[in-house]
Amino acid sequence: MTQISNPAITAPSFLKSITPDRPVLFFTPSALRRTAQRFLAGFPGLVTYAVKANDSEEVLENLVLSGVSAFDVASPEEMLRVRRVKPDAVLHYHNPVRSRGEIARAIQFGITSWSVDASSELEKLKDIPAGSEIAVRLRLPVKGAAYDFGAKFGADPAQAADLLRRVQDMGFNPSMTFHPGTQCADPSAWVRYIHASAEVARTAGVILHRLNVGGGFAAHRTGAAPDLEAIFAAIGHACYEAFGANSPALVCEPGRSMVAESFSLAARVRAVFNDGRVFLNDGIYGALSEWRDIGNMDRFRVVRSSGEHVSGHQIERIVFGPTCDSLDRLPGTLALPDTLQEDDYILFEGMGAYSATIATRFNGYGDLQRITLG
Repeated sequence: MTQISNPAITAPSFLKSITPDRPVLFFTPSALRRTAQRFLAGFPGLVTYAVKANDSEEVLENLVLSGVSAFDVASPEEMLRVRRVKPDAVLHYHNPVRSRGEIARAIQFGITSWSVDASSELEKLKDIPAGSEIAVRLRLPVKGAAYDFGAKFGADPAQAADLLRRVQDMGFNPSMTFHPGTQCADPSAWVRYIHASAEVARTAGVILHRLNVGGGFAAHRTGAAPDLEAIFAAIGHACYEAFGANSPALVCEPGRSMVAESFSLAARVRAVFNDGRVFLNDGIYGALSEWRDIGNMDRFRVVRSSGEHVSGHQIERIVFGPTCDSLDRLPGTLALPDTLQEDDYILFEGMGAYSATIATRFNGYGDLQRITLG
């Protein structure tokens, strides 16, 4: 990643100096550090960063500098990435389905916090180090997110209670975890899960070691920015109401909301057709892949290759990516100025999560130029 230390250099002024055929992903470390401090100061428990959202070394290094010392990892490769940056980092391996080989490698990495949502997966963990924590993952039909993780992960309450008893009987520290679903801005989703977790623990006759309230914290994609502090307050209050004197220590694992605001993406206009269609040098096979699943965002602006802001009457346009696949189209339309022209840039804000990490190289596209600002 190219580092630009001059604070006067911005994304538009950088674009003025080049005519890249590759999309440009701009990283602003100060924005990441502000968000990290917001979580560390506001969340009433341990903050673990979900590495899957953005596993770049620059992100991990800046989180460590901000005081983040614990990370949620989903694979041995993510464990290795974190250990390179912070050898003594606390690692939580909360991907609930693992091969026996992955379990063996995780033990080598010193993992002592695991999650399960099925009896067969709990059986695989019988030989992990004594004193380890095993968190049973709960699922509920809770609305408020862009999509529900419960379709793939989680145990229903009765099954969760049985697993929790078995964890305790095996001599491990029994905990619970859940995930309200991605891009969730409704505090009531966490409140319902917390109360349900307390009921599961009571049914099982188990006092929880910890309660991991997952990720899912929404990033700013449309409209007003999500009120993270309101969610933090609701989590703390709900835990006190639901558990009382037996309140477990809290853990969260933000990914998207932690890193999204620290990156922006500049996509170059390759062509503007007479019928209004627009073709960019990035699309759903690249850094904009998530748009296909959770919809468009409205946080973008158009700049000329000279760096000037492009104004004009806004018209709805169909926007395609660069590949030869007709599916490479952003959902719906984007409101873009009628003065839009070839070689302009659309500068998308809040693009730090699930952009570079899941971009493909289909058709030879998807290679991002990465620039660090500030």
